[in-house]
Amino acid sequence: MTGKNARQNAILRQVSGIGTSFGSEPRYSLLPRQEVVIGRDPSCQVVLDAMLYRMVSRRHAAVRPLASSPDGESSWLICDLASANGTYLNGQRLQGCQQLMNGDSITLGHDGPEFVFECEHNHQQATAVAPPAATPLPPANSYPTPTSTYYQSPPKPPDALSFTQLFPIISTGKDLTRKAYLIPGVLTVVFVVLMFATVGQPQANQLIVAIYIASAAYYFIYQLCGKPKPWWVLCASALTTAVILRTPVLDLFIFVFRGLLPGSLPSEQESITLTELLVRMFFGAGLMEELLKAIPILLAFLIARAVPSPWRERIGIAEPLDGILLGTASAVGFTLLETLGQYVPTITQNISAQSGLESGQLVGLQLLIPRILGSVAGHMAYSGYFGYFIGLAVLKPSKSWQILLVGYLTAAGLHALWNTTGVFNGLLLVIVGVLSYAFLMAAILKARVLSPTRSQNFATRFLEPK
Repeated sequence: MTGKNARQNAILRQVSGIGTSFGSEPRYSLLPRQEVVIGRDPSCQVVLDAMLYRMVSRRHAAVRPLASSPDGESSWLICDLASANGTYLNGQRLQGCQQLMNGDSITLGHDGPEFVFECEHNHQQATAVAPPAATPLPPANSYPTPTSTYYQSPPKPPDALSFTQLFPIISTGKDLTRKAYLIPGVLTVVFVVLMFATVGQPQANQLIVAIYIASAAYYFIYQLCGKPKPWWVLCASALTTAVILRTPVLDLFIFVFRGLLPGSLPSEQESITLTELLVRMFFGAGLMEELLKAIPILLAFLIARAVPSPWRERIGIAEPLDGILLGTASAVGFTLLETLGQYVPTITQNISAQSGLESGQLVGLQLLIPRILGSVAGHMAYSGYFGYFIGLAVLKPSKSWQILLVGYLTAAGLHALWNTTGVFNGLLLVIVGVLSYAFLMAAILKARVLSPTRSQNFATRFLEPK
């Protein structure tokens, strides 16, 4: 009997991303019995540049062939491989696997590279007694790992040279600011120039150094969190805390936690046991300062409730990542004012009286640098950790008081341990600092998992999923 067998040719065509333009779009052929994995891992069949596509997971998605039908036609599935930022089919986030149709759009992440699935039927005459039964393919996880990678076809000559290769700054566009850390580099240059301009002015120089180090430390936390938040909201959080420290609100906190509660701090001449010092630090430093630094977070939550979208989402606290970002920003304001307004002037004045003004200024600068850098494992760690619980309480309002209590007491406890061990033992201080930093990093990792906007969060080298 003579009939027609249909042979299906299928390809993936990359239509968006770096290096794609009309007429030069990478095309990847799909074979009827070959799974094609897309991701950043070199073992994938479609390998995407890890530096250019940070929103793409190492093994992000797979195109899997289905068993051929009796007439010889093949079809394919698109499957998400538990990617962090999701796989989108025609604009809808994919759950599991779904069969592909000609012209379907596949996007890796919310704003990642886009592929179009295309297939066509080539009919050819054939003679057969009866259509053979299709042979089922082995399970997806039993496919052998290919050793070769699909390449763009046709390949360009190895010595081809384009204008944008000679002048790369012309073609980078938004990626220059989004992926090349241009803004931190520009700010570094600006701060260096300001430091040269303020040579001989120790107070101004100390202020510039402190702001730069604090900004760099905060930028590190911001990149780890991976959620965009307007810079003016973060600066407002830091400024609010700094202003509170200059108002009678601080006196009220001191009266409550160090007057009514057993939080009075010991004087230099007072002899005190380790346990008693820990209790005093818990009330007089931990509970007092962590509640004070949480005020900007609570203000942001209340203000956001009174404004419409999209301002509500930009300002407010909707999830743990928001709480971490505003909490650590508040800690930056606290650290800067405490360091520049209390510790450095006091040490500088004492050393200057004993050894001269230049010695005092040098020691003040030496004290400033570790205090600001240490805020990542100090004030930023405690406040960011408490901020995680504030955001979690907003996300799970039925358990809010239980969540807030656990977070508040834990953050205050870490703060008290830091202050106490700093007096008695340097080795214990290191252990507590590492522990505090680990608590903050664990909170950031968990907040990224819980984030309702996880697919829209920008990825980082530090927390890229496998």
